[in-house]
Amino acid sequence: MLLRPIGTRVGALASKPMAALGAAVSIGAVLSFAGPDLASAADASNPGSTQFSVNSTIGVLVSGDVRLAAAAIAPADDAATRGAPSAARAAAELPPAAVRRAVEGEIRRGDTLSVALRRHGLPRSFGPLVAREMRGHFDFRKSQPGHHFIAVVDESGELFEFRYLTSKTDGFRLRRLGNGYQVERDEATLVSRVSRISGIVDTSLYESMQSLGASPQLAQDFASIFAWDLDFSRSVRQGDGYKVLYERLYSVADDGSEAYLRPGRILAAQFDGAAGDFTAIYFEEEEGRGSYYRPDGTSVERSFLLAPMQYGRISSRYSSARRHPILKVTRPHYGIDYAASVGTPVWAVADGEVIYRARAGGFGNLVKVRHVNGYVSYYAHLSRYANGLSVSDHVHQKQLIGYVGQSGLATGPHVCFRMTHQGKYVDPMQVPRSAGRPVSPLSTHLFEGTRDILLAELGGSLLFVVDEAL
Repeated sequence: MLLRPIGTRVGALASKPMAALGAAVSIGAVLSFAGPDLASAADASNPGSTQFSVNSTIGVLVSGDVRLAAAAIAPADDAATRGAPSAARAAAELPPAAVRRAVEGEIRRGDTLSVALRRHGLPRSFGPLVAREMRGHFDFRKSQPGHHFIAVVDESGELFEFRYLTSKTDGFRLRRLGNGYQVERDEATLVSRVSRISGIVDTSLYESMQSLGASPQLAQDFASIFAWDLDFSRSVRQGDGYKVLYERLYSVADDGSEAYLRPGRILAAQFDGAAGDFTAIYFEEEEGRGSYYRPDGTSVERSFLLAPMQYGRISSRYSSARRHPILKVTRPHYGIDYAASVGTPVWAVADGEVIYRARAGGFGNLVKVRHVNGYVSYYAHLSRYANGLSVSDHVHQKQLIGYVGQSGLATGPHVCFRMTHQGKYVDPMQVPRSAGRPVSPLSTHLFEGTRDILLAELGGSLLFVVDEAL
């Protein structure tokens, strides 16, 4: 598979409007996923030439040559795009004035920095020195097992350079400069490659994408794009189809080899199912600030989301007469119960102000958010609240406000989601949801060009039929 990068690092790519991406992206691929992880088997041997099979089905996912626009992406500056360092590279980058040795190690469970350094034969004084010089940049009391470090020692046994990596892509570098030290961010080189997957749902969208080898994050991002139109806990049916054109992010090692990290931004998505046909295209009207739009330029976003969480099964609907499972009496149920495991994130369905955050009798732990035009949303039976959430806080749509629980009168973990309008309960599914801002007239031409390119790459007749689907 020949997939040339359309950016040299995440920052460089994210800062360019899709309509202004100028690299020619050659995408001609036979993709197949051998095993549960799309990256591990497919990319380990050769990220540029990969085949995989799903139930003996192999097909061409994307073919063609794409030009995303006229303006080319400028390469990111070298300082911001260094590859993930290794001991060999750390030593090789240094001036050849004297022989220096590089020691590479990892933080283990229960380690302090000093303990980890001493385990690798480094002087006891290095730990306090590094912690002092990097104060204000990184607090080593927050070190985690798996963090890596590279210490470069000069000919006199003094610390010349120290790199501390908190992930595969981020970290800090401490370098001797004159009589002191200088600290800077250490960011790995990332390249983005465009890929496409498509499938047919058998049981769920989430399971379908996983069976193709895609990461759970891609499924979550896909569901999030259509959260204003589709409640994936109840709207997806067997036989529904989907297509996703998205970026795959790779880190570049010292020797130029690439390792898959995670999915990047979804560029275009389609869902074709019993609930309707939906298409979304990513487009940036302002540099670095993009949104998703329908092919006609209207926003996919609406004033209210359909559901307060990404995944959950409706266990009880809005009703004027429901037999209460605990009280054993028939009375109105002015909400929708979403059953999910304890700890599932719950988000605000619209922008608003938190007006209640406390225990409330049978509701258990309850959050209430006041929205425009007299609407108030309720989120009951939470296990806990989002960190730092307080009454009078302003929250944004999709902002985390709490987690699914079983507090109050509840027979199992769920969130009871309710809405009122001018003080009276209303069915959340029937609340009017006005559309977001469309593409501006000044950007229409650029949007149409981007739309046509992305939809052409998203198109194609092949769908992977899998045993299980999200």
